[in-house]
Amino acid sequence: MCQTKNKLPLESLLLPALLLLWAPTSFAERADHDMPINLEADQVLVDDAKQVSTFTGKVRLSQGSLLIRGDKIVVKQDKSGFMHATAYGKTAEFRQKREGLDGYVEGYGERIEYDTRTETFNFHVQARLKRGQDEVLGEHITYNAKTEIFRVSGGSASSADAPPQRVRAVLQPKSKEGTASTPAPDTPPLTPGENPAPTE
Repeated sequence: MCQTKNKLPLESLLLPALLLLWAPTSFAERADHDMPINLEADQVLVDDAKQVSTFTGKVRLSQGSLLIRGDKIVVKQDKSGFMHATAYGKTAEFRQKREGLDGYVEGYGERIEYDTRTETFNFHVQARLKRGQDEVLGEHITYNAKTEIFRVSGGSASSADAPPQRVRAVLQPKSKEGTASTPAPDTPPLTPGENPAPTE
């Protein structure tokens, strides 16, 4: 499981429920939902009978400020016209602007699922989501773009004797102006495709 060097001190650990439910402070860019979905790739295979299109090779899906990138993206369309896109990659990437703010929500995983009907995203396998200087990590993260609520779960135990994998969070203290404080020197900026170093 993907882990990080930054651990919350024991005395400042939040209740488990707070780690599993990241309360919103604003909403995702609302105009994105009404924008057309654009895809770019090296090649595409279209199956009209099944309403499935498979894009491969440096695939880029964009919808307004929303951007998803992966090695392969499979797009399925239901009878109502809604789409379900699944991006695959060693690290597939997600980014979307936050409503009324300059900041973005960023996410990473080996598989990212996007449902246009519910405006939800599911990140699987070494999943990470970052908002400002705050970051959550787990094996499965669900993100609702309408409410900006994150739900994080760890993976199952690697063996019968091992405990279940835990979720991790790095939550930066806020200044009086409501902005996050400067990250600690040993916290490098998050860049696409970068995996945090594991800890013991």
